[in-house]
Amino acid sequence: MNKIQTFQEFLTTQSVQVPVLSFVVNLLLAALLAFLLGVIYSRFGSSLSNRKMFGGNFVLITMTTMLIISIVKSSLALSLGLVGALSIVRFRAAIKEPEELAYLFLAIAVGLGFGADQRTITVVAFVIITGILWVKYSSHGSKDSQNLFLTVTSRNPHKTELSQVVDTLKKHCSDVSLKRFDESSDALEASFMVAYSDFNQLNDSKASLRNLNDSMKITFLDNSGVSS
Repeated sequence: MNKIQTFQEFLTTQSVQVPVLSFVVNLLLAALLAFLLGVIYSRFGSSLSNRKMFGGNFVLITMTTMLIISIVKSSLALSLGLVGALSIVRFRAAIKEPEELAYLFLAIAVGLGFGADQRTITVVAFVIITGILWVKYSSHGSKDSQNLFLTVTSRNPHKTELSQVVDTLKKHCSDVSLKRFDESSDALEASFMVAYSDFNQLNDSKASLRNLNDSMKITFLDNSGVSS
């Protein structure tokens, strides 16, 4: 009986007041790092989605994560309540590319670090990770500077096969990389990262794709520009 009473008292009384000044400092640092992460993602990311819009969510995600951890870390009862609350909440956002998920995990990790009041290790880890991303981007910068994202959509009754699209692009592009491929019984959609040395190659590839299927939808999305 004494053990049960002691455990109940532990659940109801164990609560430590979070220092306001320390919390504000951590919150501002978390917001700053999350903002920088969003800038890095929009600049260095290779996702086909709107990277600027997606990266703008990092500040809110990081600060919210830090707030939750700061509140529940000092109370076992609140921690158990958080588990129950998360079992109710369902996130339906479609994460189609692993890169998006990786950046989300990093944003959450920053919030966890500051929520646990681990400023130094969080800042050091953030600097190292973003430094590696910068080095990786710099080593491939000259190659990617003339790349475009190309999306090809073909529907019945003249649905074009993926192999035909790839073979056509290889004739006019210096580099072709398949990024996403979706196919159903009546439609095909494929996304590529393609490299052009000039605009003539772009026009030639577009004309060749039209020859395959004149009803094909072709979308070019600028990555860093094509040299003229």
